[in-house]
Amino acid sequence: MLETGIKAPDFTLPDQDGVMHSLSDYRGKKVILYFYPKDSTPGCTAQACGFSERYPLFTEKNAVVLGISKDSVASHRKFADKYGLIFTLLSDTEKKVIEAYDVWKEKNMYGKQTFGVVRTTYLIDEEGIIVKARDKVKAKEDPEFMLENLD
Repeated sequence: MLETGIKAPDFTLPDQDGVMHSLSDYRGKKVILYFYPKDSTPGCTAQACGFSERYPLFTEKNAVVLGISKDSVASHRKFADKYGLIFTLLSDTEKKVIEAYDVWKEKNMYGKQTFGVVRTTYLIDEEGIIVKARDKVKAKEDPEFMLENLD
């Protein structure tokens, strides 16, 4: 996980519609940048729906939400459509951004060692500086926690 107080690495990735987004596009806004393991799984769905339900409250606080996983653009489109998600999902199939943000880690799944995305959320300020970093977050609690930390 990256430390607070440093400049967040810039990136350019496609969203669920194939439109390219760069972190620098959001300069002047707060960015909730969250990394999650997989579209349409129970925890990831709870987290995404929580962010979507609160999205108007984030925008009132001059913030945007960007979710990143290694799923494809098509997978993100299906996920967003199925659950009516109203924020941006970014596809990092090559794991370049996932690795740059240090969230690709060894995990223990049912007693077997494997690599995957550790659920991590960063709050990035209007100047592109990481002001809060959380790893191993609880999916259902993360959206409300991040909303409360925007003040």
